[in-house]
This record gives sequence, C-alpha cells and structure tokens, in this order.
Amino acid sequence: MANIELLKEKINNSGMTVTAIADKSGIVRETLYNRMRSGNFYASEIVALTDVLHLTRKERDDIFLP
Repeated sequence: MANIELLKEKINNSGMTVTAIADKSGIVRETLYNRMRSGNFYASEIVALTDVLHLTRKERDDIFLP
C-alpha cells in the first residue's frame, strides 16, 4: 500500500490541484481519488504520477513502495 500522507504532501507542494494532476497524468480524477483512498496503484499510474509530480526515485519508492 502506498504512503498516502506523503503523496498528499507532494501533491500540495506541487502547486497543482488533484484535478490538474489527474488530467496531466491521464488518470481519471475519480480513479485517482479511489487509488488514494485504497492505497493501491497500478505500475502505469505510478510512472505517470512520478513524471507529473517530478518525483525522484527515492521519493517514488518512499511513497509507492513503503
């Protein structure tokens, strides 16, 4: 399960809304909210969010591979 609190922190620090991040990552907004609620993301979603949020490898691993 993903570290949702850390993901939310990165989203807040990005200056973008969840809707904007969903649009840029190609993930439906409702799906992104559902993933954040469950903590389970597909690999393609992790890659997309890593790109959109400009996460380092360490940040990505800390969030999605705790």
